[in-house]
Amino acid sequence: MTQQQEFLIPLDLYLKVGLHIGTKFRTKYMEPFIYRVRSDGLAVLNVQKIDERIGVAARFLSQYKPEEIIVTCRRENGWRAAKLFSSLTGIRVITGRYPPGVLTNLALENFTEAKIMLVTDPWPDKNAVNDAVKVGMPIIALCDTNNTANNVDLIVPCNNKGKKSLGLVFWILAKEYMKHRGIIQKDEDLKVTVDDFTPD
Repeated sequence: MTQQQEFLIPLDLYLKVGLHIGTKFRTKYMEPFIYRVRSDGLAVLNVQKIDERIGVAARFLSQYKPEEIIVTCRRENGWRAAKLFSSLTGIRVITGRYPPGVLTNLALENFTEAKIMLVTDPWPDKNAVNDAVKVGMPIIALCDTNNTANNVDLIVPCNNKGKKSLGLVFWILAKEYMKHRGIIQKDEDLKVTVDDFTPD
């Protein structure tokens, strides 16, 4: 079996959307995932590790029912992909500003008893992360090379800023989650393509 076949998707798809291109800033949390630093100073993430972690995240999420999962995405570049992910999987997604107390204040109308959280970026989504920490909920976070991840249980290294790279991550997560949950049997059963998640 070649390395190409071991990936969740063809390698060129990862490269095409720049999922592996990080920032010029690197934190100690992300050092294990950095493959090299380009001559222009941008850090390049290890694609094999990205693929492995997306797979781990999908298997972890698939242990939970859709209503037990909450996804937050403050970053506008990910809104379209996150909403499409939600409509396919039934998982609750909060785009834009995270309403404080959703997980901690029983008196709120939109109070949610979720069991696991996925955040698109632990920095803009820090209020959601703080709430999850208060209730002891595991946190999966998409993290770029500049992210700190002290409250994160599972880091998924990736370019978490680009519209196309976020679209690709949400498409793979939707596909893998639905396969693990038995909603679809194979990739071809998913009625939406990566292009629906990553429009031009």
